[in-house]
Amino acid sequence: MTEETETPAVDLTGIRDAVSVRLPAVSAYLSVLRTATAGLAARLDFTLDQIEDLRIAVDEACAMLLRHAVPGTDLLAEFELTGPEMTVRVEVNTLGVSSPNREDFAWMVLTALADDVDAISDHADHLAIMLRKRRSAARPS
Repeated sequence: MTEETETPAVDLTGIRDAVSVRLPAVSAYLSVLRTATAGLAARLDFTLDQIEDLRIAVDEACAMLLRHAVPGTDLLAEFELTGPEMTVRVEVNTLGVSSPNREDFAWMVLTALADDVDAISDHADHLAIMLRKRRSAARPS
């Protein structure tokens, strides 16, 4: 184990961790990703509502991607935790699809639940969706 893996990287705003999860590109494994998302969001002290919004957003992003994933390949999810913000990038190899349908209901759900959403493709057979959620102050009781 190296020193770098023993201690999380820290920036001036606090926590800065990066976590990658590689799963088969099959919907049966999405529960693992939803659990990881919730655990990481809780680590940043997101509210329960924010955690649930992020879980649903990641699930929707993955569902959009899995429709186009090459059978037998993997879905890669990368989480970056920086201070009060989590950035999630999910990606798959596709069969010629390089952009999601931004008129689709799932895309509207993503944009409603996350602070920022974008689709990224570096070539015709690869698609990624990136979303960002910032922690907001908890409401007083």
